[in-house]
Amino acid sequence: MTLLPAGVSIAHPEQLYIGGHWVTADSGRLIDLISPDTEQVVARVAEADAADMDAAVAAARAAFDRGPWPTTPPAERIAAFRRMVVHLQGRVDELARSWTAQMGGLASFAGPMHAGSVAVLEQIAGFAEGFAFVQQRPSMGAAAGLVVHEPVGVVAAIAPWNGPFGIMANKVAYALLAGCPVIMKPSPETPLEAYIIAEAADAAGLPPGVVNLVTGHRDASDHLVCNHGVDKVTFTGSTVAGKRIASVCGERIARCTLELGGKSAAIVRDDFPIEIAAKMLSGTITLMSGQVCAMLSRVIVPRARHDELAEAIAAEMKAVVIGHSGDPATQLGPLAMERQRDRVEMYIAEGRKVADLVTGGARPAHLNQGFFIEPTLFASVPNDSRIAQEEIFGPVLSLIPAEDEEDMIRIANDSQFGLNGSVLTQDVDAAYRIGRRVRAGSFGQNGLRMDFGLPYGGFKQSGIGREGGPEGLLPYLEIKTLLLDGVPSAL
Repeated sequence: MTLLPAGVSIAHPEQLYIGGHWVTADSGRLIDLISPDTEQVVARVAEADAADMDAAVAAARAAFDRGPWPTTPPAERIAAFRRMVVHLQGRVDELARSWTAQMGGLASFAGPMHAGSVAVLEQIAGFAEGFAFVQQRPSMGAAAGLVVHEPVGVVAAIAPWNGPFGIMANKVAYALLAGCPVIMKPSPETPLEAYIIAEAADAAGLPPGVVNLVTGHRDASDHLVCNHGVDKVTFTGSTVAGKRIASVCGERIARCTLELGGKSAAIVRDDFPIEIAAKMLSGTITLMSGQVCAMLSRVIVPRARHDELAEAIAAEMKAVVIGHSGDPATQLGPLAMERQRDRVEMYIAEGRKVADLVTGGARPAHLNQGFFIEPTLFASVPNDSRIAQEEIFGPVLSLIPAEDEEDMIRIANDSQFGLNGSVLTQDVDAAYRIGRRVRAGSFGQNGLRMDFGLPYGGFKQSGIGREGGPEGLLPYLEIKTLLLDGVPSAL
């Protein structure tokens, strides 16, 4: 019996989408999707095994090697992709409901979040429209020098559970617009959005094998990455998994783009008001229950302001309304799954050993069901401690004292990660100066600021490559140089 969240209409959740057809999974098994609010099963989808992964690669391989998509003129690819976007625009409410049911994201935030994600897809189509896939350049070696951008090949797109639609849809968008067939492998905890993307591809009339969907667990995912028919892997997720993917791709020189973990720092300068900083930082750490890779989870503050800021943040955290994700009054919903709550509680226990627990650290007393945890603040945190160095992925904030601006920058950079960062200041020149010195792929003034129309990605162990902006097309393209005796008539 088909089981889906209320208001979500997916035609074939118990099948996979391979080669332009909905097919039964080889395993014959289903994956139960668990509500973080109620701990009850809210949906079931097909479970792909290694044979299904191989079938999806074969279908995508045929679409690339013998199908029309890679050689379809860019304008026609863009038009087909825009038909997908139109389909997705009509299903924003379903996407939002899926996210809330699977991940526990706040319903009050889900609608605008997913409407924004669909809008970004139209922006990406615009980037492709303005991209010069063929360029004529001056050449010393031929009468005509051409630099052409050709699709990299079959792409395996692996998305995480925290932002399943926006992250997967962006990967699919860039792959398709570049001319690459794509195999979607969503997280087994949040696959419903990928089903809706597959239905959009089907409705848009994309050729068979250009978009494929396989939903499976870690072993099946690893089998997909290891398949030599995959030319490129694009992955967003943990650094641990990213290292495995990088090693596999490295063995056969396959391409990969990795957007990995973070432990991003917010530097609080003396010119920024404590009350505003407290509201901003407590509101940020509770966003998506702290389950954001670019989360500002370390706060670096001058020692003289440390205690005052700790007190102000604690007051804000104590006022946060914790509840079910469907309640409009809720400000902090559940963590996405039981193992994630266990992970956060482990780090809270570690934090108690080395720092001062100012507030939080427990399960809310009024909720005896669901994967909830209080917003938690540690003060006087040593920057070499686990809670300051390792990604927690929950509503846990570490407050770190520093001596001066130079020390704050040093502490911000004293991390294996380099995904994001921020400085809280009213001085834009100071923000620029500090932003240029913090080693991170993105940096904002006054809070967690993100723009998916611009390049994003990480330094150090936060990843390899960039997504977003016109630059987001480049990882899905190979560059070829043609040296000819004349300019071809096709130009």
